[in-house]
Amino acid sequence: MFRRHLAIAAITVLSVGGWTPAHGADDDPVVATVNGVEILRSEVQEAHQLLPREYSSVPLEMIFPNLLDSLIDTQLSAADARVRKIDQEEEVKEQLAGIETRLLQRIVLQREIDASLTEETIQARYDEMIKKSGKEEIHVRHILLKTEDEAKAVIEELGKGGDFAELAKQRSTGPTGPAGGDLGFFGKGQMVPEFEAAAFALEAGKHTEVPVQTQFGWHIIKMDERRVAEPPKLADVIDQIRTSISQEVGGAYLTRLRGEAEISRFNLDGTPMTAQ
Repeated sequence: MFRRHLAIAAITVLSVGGWTPAHGADDDPVVATVNGVEILRSEVQEAHQLLPREYSSVPLEMIFPNLLDSLIDTQLSAADARVRKIDQEEEVKEQLAGIETRLLQRIVLQREIDASLTEETIQARYDEMIKKSGKEEIHVRHILLKTEDEAKAVIEELGKGGDFAELAKQRSTGPTGPAGGDLGFFGKGQMVPEFEAAAFALEAGKHTEVPVQTQFGWHIIKMDERRVAEPPKLADVIDQIRTSISQEVGGAYLTRLRGEAEISRFNLDGTPMTAQ
């Protein structure tokens, strides 16, 4: 049953043009021959990667025999179709042309992207990210009250030596109250303007001497610590960088092609599409 399902999955992948045979190399041995046609290990590996998740997540070694059988069956079926001249039928030619068009589009787009994914471009993008990431962050606690008078009363208690975290647990109406009002570290642009301005103006260890009003109520804010955000390591963001560059390069490539082409659009019924 497993083999039958795997074969169907493999045939589905191959039939939509998502698989292209790789060229042989010293480290890419022949794993089967079908009437003189070689099947390389890289072809099995690529077919494995293109399978649905339920199969591609299975280690290749576990499904290698079944996947190889599927590729052998594909070669045999395709060869038989050529003997029967099915590939010469007009309807089949049209389908093959469609597969060829999609395959060429994928290959040329991937080559455009690969040409731009150099160590230099990745490093340059990482350097840009580092420059933006070195921003100041502050670690803040707050006590949220419903009225200004309640907030002033808490400030008086703090002035008499009250512990900020304990007062937050007892008096704050905000969700961070049970945690002593702890908001953790945050940078500029992450809090409402009134709160942010008051928080960043504080010195470490100090709290606001007058209540700060926002849309949520009245706050007493205490600065615990300042730091400069540590930039991420290249290894941690390289996939994100590659994806970003790939999207930009692919978009720019297609935009250039569109700009160089004459394109006419029509509605589903074939009438000219009105420009929008």
